[in-house]
Amino acid sequence: MYVHTVTGPIGLDQLGRTLMHEHLFIAFSGSEYDPSVTFDRPAFVAEAVRRLTRLRVEHGVRTFVDPCPIELGRDAALMKEIAEKSEMHVVCTTGFYFEEMGLPIYWRARTVEEIAGLYIREITYGIGKTGIKAGAIKVATGAPAITELEHKFLEAACMAQHATGVPIITHTQDGHAGPEQQAAFAKGGVPAHRCLIGHCCGNPDPAYHQRVVDGGSYIGFDRIGLLRFQPDELRADNLVKLVKNGHQAQIMMSQDRHCGWYGKYARQITPQEQAKMDALRAKGQWPPHYSYLFTDFVPMLKERGLTDQEIYSMLEANPRRFFAGEPLPHRH
Repeated sequence: MYVHTVTGPIGLDQLGRTLMHEHLFIAFSGSEYDPSVTFDRPAFVAEAVRRLTRLRVEHGVRTFVDPCPIELGRDAALMKEIAEKSEMHVVCTTGFYFEEMGLPIYWRARTVEEIAGLYIREITYGIGKTGIKAGAIKVATGAPAITELEHKFLEAACMAQHATGVPIITHTQDGHAGPEQQAAFAKGGVPAHRCLIGHCCGNPDPAYHQRVVDGGSYIGFDRIGLLRFQPDELRADNLVKLVKNGHQAQIMMSQDRHCGWYGKYARQITPQEQAKMDALRAKGQWPPHYSYLFTDFVPMLKERGLTDQEIYSMLEANPRRFFAGEPLPHRH
């Protein structure tokens, strides 16, 4: 049993400590037409390598999953270069973003079978002409509900999962529609434990989290540090509740951070936000570093009574089981 990374297949025992939802580089469609945008690729690669090396050396992370949607600037060759130079296992995905902020016009017009065919090709043959194979399928839906068009792409993901056996990683907008994603996967015949329902920590309601874990999927507390959506103290409270209720084996922790962003953000930034970013950039702290989960969030979990074993099993045992496709362990 192995997992495809951008540098080739690795055994499950090589995954090690894993961040399940991070990004190296993001570029929203249309940014390539902005004449004010510049991108220094060698400088970006050097900075990404520095950050991933730090993550590996200081915090023991061996695998970095980058579920960048196809149309958000996914660049498999760039990922491979960074992975080789940082000695980090990097897993990329196939799959598109959600309707409001993605789904290219061309692919909106394709049939479910055509979309699934693309996904299957990228998993089994490789992305474009790179030969680099996707190791998972990305699915994304908006808020407050899944649109009719998004349902077509969910159906295609189910077909591709059946054909290839790789797992599904999702985006939910602000923690909406996770249970509805689960229902769509069930309808498509995909076992719940093959799916990671992402960004659930964007929803503050413990009852929502309970619905997701009761549905049998993995649950993503994978926007740790994204304080625009939720304070991390609340994320820590809600995560610890799930652990105490016996759902430790279903929790995935990550941050949804990026190292490089092409052009401006896909929303208008306030002057206050810009000033804060500029100040952090001057200190070499923007974009925020990937190490935050270990330096800031893990201590919050320890303050709330979690042990090292409980914390690090969520970063090591859970990703390995997820990629292996093993059933969830029985709750004690």
